[in-house]
Amino acid sequence: MEIKVLERDDRNIRLLIRDVDIPFMNALRRTVTSEVPSMAVDDIVVLENSSVLQDEIIAHRLGLVPLKTDLKSYNLPEECSCKSEFGCNLCRVTLTLDAEAKEGTRTVYSGELVSENPEIVPVSDKIPLIKLAKEQKLKLEAYVRLGKGKNHAKWQPVSMCAYKYLPKITIASKRCDVCGKCAEICPKKVLAKSENKIVVRDLMTCILCQDCVNACPQNPPAIEVGGEENAFIFSLESTGALPPEKILTEAVKILDEQLKELESQIKVKKSEKS
Repeated sequence: MEIKVLERDDRNIRLLIRDVDIPFMNALRRTVTSEVPSMAVDDIVVLENSSVLQDEIIAHRLGLVPLKTDLKSYNLPEECSCKSEFGCNLCRVTLTLDAEAKEGTRTVYSGELVSENPEIVPVSDKIPLIKLAKEQKLKLEAYVRLGKGKNHAKWQPVSMCAYKYLPKITIASKRCDVCGKCAEICPKKVLAKSENKIVVRDLMTCILCQDCVNACPQNPPAIEVGGEENAFIFSLESTGALPPEKILTEAVKILDEQLKELESQIKVKKSEKS
């Protein structure tokens, strides 16, 4: 397997992965979205709510606020030694909110949530939670736990995870009359007309839409667009709960453990039959 980092920042990572097949890429994508744990609000206790929103709506909004996650210090509830539905300090973090509109209408933001662990806080302080009219008040406790995306989307550590074939563009120079129609119609401006020939300006942005092929007046078209076999561009965007590199390393670790478990189960079945 050959891996090249095409793009990377605090939230995004884009990789070029060669010498793998579609089942592997899809397994990696599904593991990222459904198996890598992250933290989210799981339960709330509303102590006072005089706003116009019902408690259930507020709970739903709090659940979708992405939270910074610490996988080393906390356990999944089902794996914690406390075995309690209420949790303990190894599998639960408490957030509190005490907001009141004293002088007029105001918006309550995620930055007003107070965490008992300063490391487990909302990714952004500017997420609006609720709008309170004058003299309205909202007071609650929210209990944060680790979870997996396969149980609820609020536990997905990514807002986007996808892959596509590495584009492969072939231009038959002998049949191409350099009319430029393929370059004009390309939505991503992958192609360009330069010095009486059509050149590929930015291969990685090609979305394999085939518009350039359909626009070519030649019969058969002088341009071919397809995907390179066993080469893929893998893109991941984190919610901010975990760094993108951490999400990928955790996904690979989980996938490896699942494959080892599958292998052991196959060996057990074989031994039982023999």
